[in-house]
Amino acid sequence: MLDYLVALVEQSTQPGQGRHIAREYLQTRILEDLQRQGAMIPLAFHGGTALRILFSLPRYSEDLDFALERAPDAFTLRDWLRGVRTTFTAEGYEVDLRVSEAKEVHSGLIRFPGLLHTLGESPHKSEILAIKIEVDTRPPAGAGLDVTLVRRHVTMRLQHHDRASLMAGKLHAVLQRRYTKGRDLYDLLWYLTAPDWPDPNLVLLNNATPSRQPTSSLSWSRTSR
Repeated sequence: MLDYLVALVEQSTQPGQGRHIAREYLQTRILEDLQRQGAMIPLAFHGGTALRILFSLPRYSEDLDFALERAPDAFTLRDWLRGVRTTFTAEGYEVDLRVSEAKEVHSGLIRFPGLLHTLGESPHKSEILAIKIEVDTRPPAGAGLDVTLVRRHVTMRLQHHDRASLMAGKLHAVLQRRYTKGRDLYDLLWYLTAPDWPDPNLVLLNNATPSRQPTSSLSWSRTSR
């Protein structure tokens, strides 16, 4: 499978595009392995990369974000990521893991030392391509769940926040970040210009922003779009 990624990157025609292609391929393979391990039963995919992979958001995204919507039977993020490492190592990748489960948001970093050099995307053997993974173990209540068939490098069915809940998550990011990020405004504009995208899940949005607004105060009207 490493040979497949090399061939995939070689087909890229724009400078720097190979890095994005490699990252997205690795993201989908990680998702595939998490699904194989049963992680996508308790976890729901959300965030910018979910928009890219599930709904073809026209920008690349770096991280894999999940909400723990059901308590798992046994496994932890560390166990799941060790399983991912075993899969990639068997295919010839060098993989290094960094995992933190000390806070409510558990985080992991799957690092691929030397991969960019192998792919011809970096002259430096020491440069590392890394995929960050975050799991909110105490997400706000009210998210709707959906399952979508994905055909992007691999074929899989992924559980994720439904479209209204994904939009609520983006609005929450716009409202709560101390400094607005360009990607948030880009994604919000993408949402608002999609005529078939549903209104945001206000239950989820209100539950996610208790310090900003009283629970009943946030509202939404299609006329604001």
